[in-house]
Amino acid sequence: MIQKRRQFLKGGASLAVAPFLRSLQAQATGEAGSRPKRFVFVVKSSGIDKFNLVPDGLENRYVSPSNGRKLGNTARRLGPLVDVALSEHKLPEKLSRLEAFKDRLTIIQSLSGEGFSGNHTAGYGALSCHNSERVAIAPTIDCLLGQHLSTGPYPMYGMATNGRLLEGGSGLDESYCYPNISAYKAGMPVPFQSSPRKAFIELFGASVAPPEQLERELALNGNLMDFLAGDARRVEKQLSGDDKERFALYLNSFEALQEIEKKKVDLTDRIKKFAPKPSDHYDSLKPKHRIESYFELATSSLITGLTNVVTLRPDTLGVQYSELGISNSVHSLGHLDDGKATNGMTGHEARAAVEKLHLKGIAGMAEQLDRIPEGDGTMLDNTLIVYMSCSGGDHHGGQADWPFLLLGGMADKLRMGRYLEFPKYREKGHRTIGNLYLSLMQAAGMQATDTFGQLDSNLKDFDLTGLLSELMV
Repeated sequence: MIQKRRQFLKGGASLAVAPFLRSLQAQATGEAGSRPKRFVFVVKSSGIDKFNLVPDGLENRYVSPSNGRKLGNTARRLGPLVDVALSEHKLPEKLSRLEAFKDRLTIIQSLSGEGFSGNHTAGYGALSCHNSERVAIAPTIDCLLGQHLSTGPYPMYGMATNGRLLEGGSGLDESYCYPNISAYKAGMPVPFQSSPRKAFIELFGASVAPPEQLERELALNGNLMDFLAGDARRVEKQLSGDDKERFALYLNSFEALQEIEKKKVDLTDRIKKFAPKPSDHYDSLKPKHRIESYFELATSSLITGLTNVVTLRPDTLGVQYSELGISNSVHSLGHLDDGKATNGMTGHEARAAVEKLHLKGIAGMAEQLDRIPEGDGTMLDNTLIVYMSCSGGDHHGGQADWPFLLLGGMADKLRMGRYLEFPKYREKGHRTIGNLYLSLMQAAGMQATDTFGQLDSNLKDFDLTGLLSELMV
């Protein structure tokens, strides 16, 4: 069976993996425009504190000028666009782990997505720019990029903490989940894997198994899929109308699984070289261990070519980071301000500790990608890691001020090493997250469009079309 599939891949049917092979050739020749491009979206719960993202030496418009207290969800104070080089300023303490990548880091503040409101989250709206907290009504940016950049088995792969939304109930679950983040199209949300152990088996298991076990699994899986697909087609001929349309989705699942397995065979050697070594952390229910495992798996997935787009949701509102000395849940921290929250930390300090854990994972991913040559640079130069939240406000607030951290290079398509702070919501020069996503699509080589998602009716007198020119090279 293995030999048969390898012959298939080397013959005319190798069109399935031709994009990946072309990307390897481009990597070897150094053709910048043809090198693979990759995206990683890390989407945390309960907002990102924006007041401690301002580099030293710049006016902090997210605190009160009279007493220095954080302004909360009222967005920044009035002021013009800020566009400065990070090289001229010390990074805020929260971002200290990214100091080595200052020239490939861009901080963006004050983009809005005010029309994508929810109770604690904008849901699918955070990545689709539609008002769709719980129901997918449009494709999300990660899936659009994944489908465009797909060269391997998975157009996009997602991992997410699956547990209680708020406090109470059971702990973390070990199963697929739908975190209301990503969707291929209306009515087709993306299932995320919550178990690091199961994700490892799904992504790398067959390729790192002993040869005799791999032979048996491929033979069994291949013959079974061939049989089921053929049997399904016989059934399909007996159906009509809506039944036939629904059954087509069922049939496509067999074909998709079969195609994934075929593509993995061509990557076997690379997977064996770069697959992670499973540890006890893969079975741990501690949030810190789970997040570390997600980043390790995601990094290896990119390096091996299993996917070019990964989306991670590291926590939910119900997660409690006890390993960080935090006794409150993420949800509870969102209600705390300057008062002592837990273990002597204020609410702001505890939230910063959570974000620093996520940023540690991002930095580790960047370090690994930066060690692998690609073209005349490294894999990191052709990858963009996006750190954001599923809610623009710190907690229950609106979406008038949505911060983003971008790390990587995207083949010199984006201006990195910058601090960009756009004018306040409803002020001249203000821009939206839709403009950012259009910029990411342009950097990925996608067909340019004027707008992305639903437009904000409160900004009808603004020009909401096009890219963020300040971000583009």
